[in-house]
Amino acid sequence: MAHPIETIMRTTMENLKDMIDVDTVVGSPVSTGDGLTIVPVSRVSFGFVAGGGEYTIGGTPVPLEVTDDPLPFAGGTGAGVSVNPVAFLIVGGGQVRLLPALNNTSIDRLIEMIPQILDDIKGMLPCKKENRIPV
Repeated sequence: MAHPIETIMRTTMENLKDMIDVDTVVGSPVSTGDGLTIVPVSRVSFGFVAGGGEYTIGGTPVPLEVTDDPLPFAGGTGAGVSVNPVAFLIVGGGQVRLLPALNNTSIDRLIEMIPQILDDIKGMLPCKKENRIPV
């Protein structure tokens, strides 16, 4: 027969497993009316604690005459889950972009815009067909 703490821990872990799955970290895609698909990405953290003890009287286990269970047991578990949005993947128009959910500084935003700026500059420059760099 399994010790009661094993049963308590197993039940708690099974419930945690049901709550936290891959859809919690990378959410279900959402399609918008203008053809974009948005996929939420989150950070999931969780903690788990379990504990228990057997009853004693004066430091000795409770005798069978007092209880039907040879090892009366008191125990409990606890768990906490934290889900924080990190970013959104935006797919559409032949592009995939990562939009952070947290506030960015101006420098971070500028770095994110560099590929788009380079594409815009490349589109404005006149170039001969034979010198064109394949994309």
